[in-house]
Amino acid sequence: MSEPVIIRVSGLRKVYRAGQVDVQALRGVDLSINRGEFVSIVGPSGSGKSTLFHVVGGLTPPTSGSVEIDGVDLAKMGETGRTNMRKTKIGFVFQKYNLLPTLSAGDNIAIARHIAGKADNSDAWFLEALKLLGIERRLDHKPRAMSGGEQQRVAIARAIVTHPAILLADEPTGNLDTQNSQAVLALLRELNHKLGQTILMITHNPEAAAFADRIVSMRDGRIVN
Repeated sequence: MSEPVIIRVSGLRKVYRAGQVDVQALRGVDLSINRGEFVSIVGPSGSGKSTLFHVVGGLTPPTSGSVEIDGVDLAKMGETGRTNMRKTKIGFVFQKYNLLPTLSAGDNIAIARHIAGKADNSDAWFLEALKLLGIERRLDHKPRAMSGGEQQRVAIARAIVTHPAILLADEPTGNLDTQNSQAVLALLRELNHKLGQTILMITHNPEAAAFADRIVSMRDGRIVN
């Protein structure tokens, strides 16, 4: 039986040097997320939630403490190992869609699969995800011909094209109006509930956080609930 905990953060600290001052972005964070959970991290600007996102995603190293992804300690990987982990184990969704404007939606998705060494987009899990996202008929369109909500759906599809163990989303509705925000959040919840996708979402918006199954609050680099 596989380990139920898929993200394990222990004693995590991150200190940035700003001129002559040390800024403590994370101050001893402990957090465990089970496989198949949808968890929101909330907190005001400067609370450390975005730093936690980047450390958990292997995008920046911690000053001390440990991060285990699916039972593997990131500190024990070389840079190549962390790069491969990001390609295969983690999908990223950001506030900005970051789609390549000259490519169609389908090609934006396909290039991510190619980078991860996958042959095509034909597996049943991904086809079901496309249906949930409602973009299977928009794959021939380029980003400029799509609404912001549609572009974010494509960005989500690109993030999960390799069926990653974890989806990390950083303010995924920050560029969307209320209607599109609600639609994208509902889709994330469907991906979690219907397909079992583990999701860790960073947001400053309590209404967005409420779509998750569990809410974790941060302040001053610490978890406060």
